[in-house]
Amino acid sequence: MTRLARPSRRVSLVGLLAAALLATPLIAMSTPAAAQPVAAPAPALIPKPTSQQALAGQDYSLKPWSVVGVDSSSKERRAAQKVADQLTSQLRRSTGYPLPVVPVVPGLTDIKLSTNGPTSLGAEGYQLRVDRKGVSVTAATPEGLFRGVTTLRQLLPAKADAGTRQAGPWNLAGTAIADSPRFGYRGTMLDVSRHFFSVAEVKRYIDLASLYKLNKFHMHLADDQGWRIQVDSWPRLTTYGGSLEVDGTPGGSYTKAEFAEIVRYAADRYLQVIPEIDTPGHTNAALASYAQLNCDGVAPPLYTGTEVGFSSLCVGKQVTYDFLGDVFREVAQQSPGDVIHLGGDEAHSTPHSDYLTFVPKAAAQVTKQHKRVMGWQEIAETPLPPGSIAQYWGTDDARSQELARKAAAQGAKVVLSPANRAYLDMKYDDSTPYGQDWAGLVSVQTGYDWNPSTLVPNLPEGAIAGVEAPIWTETLDNLDKLEYMAFPRLPGIAELGWSQASALDWTAYKDRLGAQGSRWDALSVNFYRAPEINWR
Repeated sequence: MTRLARPSRRVSLVGLLAAALLATPLIAMSTPAAAQPVAAPAPALIPKPTSQQALAGQDYSLKPWSVVGVDSSSKERRAAQKVADQLTSQLRRSTGYPLPVVPVVPGLTDIKLSTNGPTSLGAEGYQLRVDRKGVSVTAATPEGLFRGVTTLRQLLPAKADAGTRQAGPWNLAGTAIADSPRFGYRGTMLDVSRHFFSVAEVKRYIDLASLYKLNKFHMHLADDQGWRIQVDSWPRLTTYGGSLEVDGTPGGSYTKAEFAEIVRYAADRYLQVIPEIDTPGHTNAALASYAQLNCDGVAPPLYTGTEVGFSSLCVGKQVTYDFLGDVFREVAQQSPGDVIHLGGDEAHSTPHSDYLTFVPKAAAQVTKQHKRVMGWQEIAETPLPPGSIAQYWGTDDARSQELARKAAAQGAKVVLSPANRAYLDMKYDDSTPYGQDWAGLVSVQTGYDWNPSTLVPNLPEGAIAGVEAPIWTETLDNLDKLEYMAFPRLPGIAELGWSQASALDWTAYKDRLGAQGSRWDALSVNFYRAPEINWR
């Protein structure tokens, strides 16, 4: 094998580099004749960083002999190493370069990843610099390092995200970035109840969401059409209640091992899984599985339609709370995050007085597991435990806005998921082949062009936890359809959650969004090529 010549380094480092290269599985290193370095194009980053300065004449080009160095305390070394391994694993596929990962040694490492940055960067902040000497990403935590690495991936040519080897060069424009998030909650929700998605499909969605610095992955695990998470004390929830999905096609559910794999995979990409068990409505799958949960003791048939609001747990029965205690205990055991979502929306068949009785009792079963309560906006009608989160899904209607303010008045935080802006299953326009339109048509601009801090009048900005983009799956039965509805709108919600308010500008954003098209092509994303975007 012919090795390419490289600039000489200090003799004392040669042995270390050789050892690193020998320890790394080598991908064929022969490359086409090296092209003359050319200036890298100006990066078009999403979300837009807090600050970014171009460094003229300071472009850097990744080389076959480039080395990645990790600088981290012993406490964080394993997590930082994992971030480096994720980056280099992808880049080895696309570049064919070995890219060994070693401890940082001055003069040896071309890409330096460090968690020894100042604590002022916070949990997710980072600093990134590209100059002719190389690349550095500095953070105070492995999570911040991961956020910086997602930016680094966008600074590289789009083909760097390909799954097969591509031709170089691999130029990065000289730049200095300092970045941190506006809101601490930036999420997406995947409904796996209406249509079930496999572990591999969920992982794919997590991968795409993590590229845009989202940090919460809300899973809607139980609804009228199916129960998708294993509960040992109530086994028929999955064996029977999870057997079907919308239109009567076979459903499915996650074993505890499978759900643990989703949680682990998300955590490796710094997304916290928030499990949702919707109550007291949206519960037909549970009611069909166990007759005793019904007030009349008669189990209804499984439901494979798409109507809402017809089902309800029996608020007056003690078995309801025994059931919830078991469910929330087992779900909590499977969810290391600090939040469980108990639903609470569209309980149309639950008498209002019963609803006011039910939610505090259900919430108590969540807090008993040392988890914070999260629920849709309707839970604000009831007393909420400290640390609760209310999820706003209104469409600018006065009642929904009132509920958001009521939640804040109790000290709860509010996550903004306005259905007429953030619901990714709404049609783009009248010709969209799937999706829904009950909340209106949501173009790419409509999904982006709003400010979380001013959406709900008189809702204090300090009460806003952040934003979330749900995707409901009544009409989405495969991954291609899911990706088509999520992209290109999901990155816009991600930017609303991360970037400063002063950075939110549709005209500038749509230009940056157009540059993402080639990256999604490299990732084989089935995205909607919205005509208002200049894709390139």
